[in-house]
Amino acid sequence: MAAAPYNITVAELARRGRGDIPDHFVPACHLIYSSPATLAYNSPGALGFGVKRATLVIPESVMLLVSPDACARNSTVLSTEEGYADRLFYLLMSESDLVTGNHLSKIPEAIEEILSACDPVPKVVVVCITCVDALMGTDLERVCRAAQERCGVDVVPSYMYALEREGRRPPMSAIRTTIYSLVERLDVRPDTVNLMGFFTPLDPRGELFALLRAAGIRHVNQVSAMRTLEEYRGLGAANFNLVLDPEARPAAEDLRQRLGMPYVELARLYDPERIHRQYQLFASGVGIGLDDGAYLDEARRTCESFSERYWGASVAVGEMCNADPFELACALVSLGLVVPAVFSNVTEGQHPHIRRLAAASPQTRVYAGISPTMVNYASDEGADASIGKDAGAYCPGSANVAWNSEAQPFGYRGLVDLLDQLSVALEGGAR
Repeated sequence: MAAAPYNITVAELARRGRGDIPDHFVPACHLIYSSPATLAYNSPGALGFGVKRATLVIPESVMLLVSPDACARNSTVLSTEEGYADRLFYLLMSESDLVTGNHLSKIPEAIEEILSACDPVPKVVVVCITCVDALMGTDLERVCRAAQERCGVDVVPSYMYALEREGRRPPMSAIRTTIYSLVERLDVRPDTVNLMGFFTPLDPRGELFALLRAAGIRHVNQVSAMRTLEEYRGLGAANFNLVLDPEARPAAEDLRQRLGMPYVELARLYDPERIHRQYQLFASGVGIGLDDGAYLDEARRTCESFSERYWGASVAVGEMCNADPFELACALVSLGLVVPAVFSNVTEGQHPHIRRLAAASPQTRVYAGISPTMVNYASDEGADASIGKDAGAYCPGSANVAWNSEAQPFGYRGLVDLLDQLSVALEGGAR
């Protein structure tokens, strides 16, 4: 008999604690099922902002991908679909390279060829290697230093190591450190802050910009919005960094240690009271005033109206959306919605949200989308709506809100926009 798709109640998951995550949620413990729930998880370069596209956020840069044919073939398709094919170059490894490492000696010549072929000439060349070189123990930093001395252009090492997904420095965390590796400390401007965490800019309608301006912060930098390397260099003048995604924490810590640049973290939340509390703690911590009352009132009114209209509606939540699925599920339950299922991987850092969800909705079931048992998933949780592409695939009868726009939602505006889209979905409108 086929094994049933693995799932567990959030109450049981919370009881087990952060140190006892079931093996079905841990990729190192089994094969990974390539389901809709894992479309963004198979390879660091498989979908959306993988390592290659993410690194090219550095302005005026190109990438040299050093890899076997198979990795390059995949990258050729993705770079064309995602619009960065003209910035991606290839140095293919032969079978003898796999044994001798001779491909490394070809990198400076390949960079020189890139510089002679490009118009305009790039100011940064990112050299990206793959799991093959990880297994060979390649010292890419040394190789890049030598290439930089020879070619007279910034050469930045980058790593597309899928086998380190669950390691101490997962690829999408390590790549954020790479992105900021060229930042050098400038004279500090007290009215300047860097936003770190996302590979695309925050939605410009978000209140965070207005709140920072009202507090005297006139310059809010986002590397994803910069078009020149000169603008990028200006990141070094920031008074402090605002980390908006936990995967950017190591990058911020590197800047703190290397340049003495402090940082503060703000989480992306969907509960108006928690958003308010976080803003007030932030303001107190950095010694500025933030009057978010008008935004809080609007968010509360939106939540009250939504709750009155859709109390008792059921919404499934996936991980392929601009949210922490467990925090989002908590927020939805607080509005009177029923969350029958969450389709998501589980990490230790999510356990505070898991505990909160277990207290409010202990019967919610958590499905391990990466578990091979999900091949037998054939049911539908009967949700009225779903959030995330993966949840929509697992609940085909639901009205789906993808919630994965590249204009990054944040704060009260993100909450209001999400409820607006969810309202349209629950009313039977197309999204």
